[in-house]
Amino acid sequence: MIASQASADDFRRPPVVVQKKVIVKETFVRPHWNKGYRVNARKRRQFRDVNDYRRYRLAPPPRGYRWVRADNDFLLTGVTSGVISSIIVGR
Repeated sequence: MIASQASADDFRRPPVVVQKKVIVKETFVRPHWNKGYRVNARKRRQFRDVNDYRRYRLAPPPRGYRWVRADNDFLLTGVTSGVISSIIVGR
């Protein structure tokens, strides 16, 4: 009878309510670079020049071009025009 009394007590307990906590993280949308896209001067100032391109296993830039780093991407841009001629994503 003790066993039946214990099982009866289990049914008399109120139900357990579990509340879920939802966390929404805001994601930053990276711009999608395209070959031939012209980068304006304001954006070019935000890029970091890559002078040690061999460290990242990049080819030397031709005359009039330079490697810049935008977030984790490498862009080969024209020095005066700002036109993207090559893109290396995420190295």
